[in-house]
Amino acid sequence: VRRNSTSLRRFSILGFALIAIALVALLRINALFSLQPWVIALQVAAALLMVWARMTFGMRSFKPDAKPTAGGLVTSGPYRYIRHPIYAAICMFVWAGVLAHLAPLTIFLGVLATVGVLVRLRCEETLLMERYPEYRDYSTHAKRLLPGLW
Repeated sequence: VRRNSTSLRRFSILGFALIAIALVALLRINALFSLQPWVIALQVAAALLMVWARMTFGMRSFKPDAKPTAGGLVTSGPYRYIRHPIYAAICMFVWAGVLAHLAPLTIFLGVLATVGVLVRLRCEETLLMERYPEYRDYSTHAKRLLPGLW
């Protein structure tokens, strides 16, 4: 299990890098933000979801290698409905910008960020199941990214 955990944590760094590369590229080509009201509304909602998730998660540190933190499984706040609200917020924020600046490159960067999120999500879920046996039961009640859907 130790070797698998180390491999997963290393693989999760790849996911983190994909998300970071996509975000930086979208910023550099001025395709992350827009003055369109629907984009602003989605991105504000995404930012609020991320803040709510971070506040609920508490003072635990963010780790680029997706190593679960001590302190127990968080199942309150947005985590009551979504197992990965921060990743949901990233996807919502990125795709609002991509859809506002629709082009092959922006679509590619949106997909790149989404792949990074999915890699991290899978690594984290495996590591969380190893650390917190109750995660399996929790995962039957809270959706991965979209409440009521997935």
